[in-house]
Amino acid sequence: MLDEKFVRRGLFLVFVILFLDILGIAIIVPVLPTYLEELTGADISEAAIDGGWLLLVYAAMQFLFAPLIGNLSDRFGRRPVLLASVLTFAIDNLICALATSYWMLFIGRVLAGISGASFGTAAAYIADISHDGNRAKNFGLIGIAFGSGFALGPVLGGLLGELGPRVPFYGAAALSFVNFILGVFLLPETLDRANRRRFEWKRANPLGALKQMRNYPGIGWVGFVFFLFWLAHSVYPAVWSFVSSYRYGWSEGQIGLSLGIFGIGGALVMGIVLPQVVPRLGEWRTAVVGLTFTTLGAVGYAAAWQGWMVYAVIIATALESLADPPLRSIAAAHVPPSAQGELQGALTSVASITTIIGPLIFTQAFGYFTSAGAPVSFAGAPYALASCFLVGALVVFLLKIPRSRAVGPQGEEAAEVEDIPAIEKAARGELTRMPGN
Repeated sequence: MLDEKFVRRGLFLVFVILFLDILGIAIIVPVLPTYLEELTGADISEAAIDGGWLLLVYAAMQFLFAPLIGNLSDRFGRRPVLLASVLTFAIDNLICALATSYWMLFIGRVLAGISGASFGTAAAYIADISHDGNRAKNFGLIGIAFGSGFALGPVLGGLLGELGPRVPFYGAAALSFVNFILGVFLLPETLDRANRRRFEWKRANPLGALKQMRNYPGIGWVGFVFFLFWLAHSVYPAVWSFVSSYRYGWSEGQIGLSLGIFGIGGALVMGIVLPQVVPRLGEWRTAVVGLTFTTLGAVGYAAAWQGWMVYAVIIATALESLADPPLRSIAAAHVPPSAQGELQGALTSVASITTIIGPLIFTQAFGYFTSAGAPVSFAGAPYALASCFLVGALVVFLLKIPRSRAVGPQGEEAAEVEDIPAIEKAARGELTRMPGN
């Protein structure tokens, strides 16, 4: 049993690392349109497309390097991998702040994507110091770090952006350097040498987790719902700043404020509403409610032709945050405890693919429908496209995902998985593919 002080210290420090990393990513979102226009001399429609390529290369690097970095952490320990990641992220933001050309910015985003691939290592760090009784609670720190970082980051970035579009990049670099120094002196190692294993290239395959999803009954349809859901959600980091600047004439500060309110609303729903709703409706119905409000939200942003309407949509559709947690729980019900890590790896691969495809699709849609040659000027086109993906996710969920988990009146779960023997065989590798997938 690990010392309680060691566990608390490790959890606190890895939370700080994640929070500052997310803050460093979110801090540059409000200034990206202005910065790209200044750096390239392009108008906002062309700058949006340039921004899409930056998001695409960031996601591609995460997809390619996440398995590699995870395997390196199994060989050399979590601490050196996390420290190298934080330092790389600091260097990346410094390069972006000093960039004199688009290609310098592109190189910086390549480094950012590689360093961001270590989020899985942070999860492994938490798993190292957790046990069955507190693992779910400890993993919740990742969600808190993401939520609070994305809520505060755009607000801080908007304020710094008022001083100049490069200032938030300097701020992100400074945060990362502070993060690195804290880690060097305070972050303990959690993976004992006895538990480390030999590095194997064949295990660092980004497609392996996706192939494994076929081995579990019903998980293929759940994975497809996740794909459509996350693909639609990638519209927000891809074009929120561009749409807000073009459609409403918002400043960096106003863009940051809107994103901050969006993040705070989601965090409140996750922390207060979700624990009350799931025991009453069950996971399946809660997911339906979340997916429905997510779809309505995308339609609302597409139709919001005035800035104040954006805030009305944020408030009216805040329940969209109910979608992700029950979807994850439903997915977890399809695999045994011994395969939960494998499942999460597969879902991470799905998320990485959507963050590669989504920014390209949505920024191209924005660029086309705001260009001089567009048949109709419609800055909300990316959100309208996202709503189509969400309708697809909702339809697939309703038709293909059975109500396989019930939740009792006190919140206790009564697992009712369709084929337990088949699932266990899939986890052991005795089945190569399940029927119906």
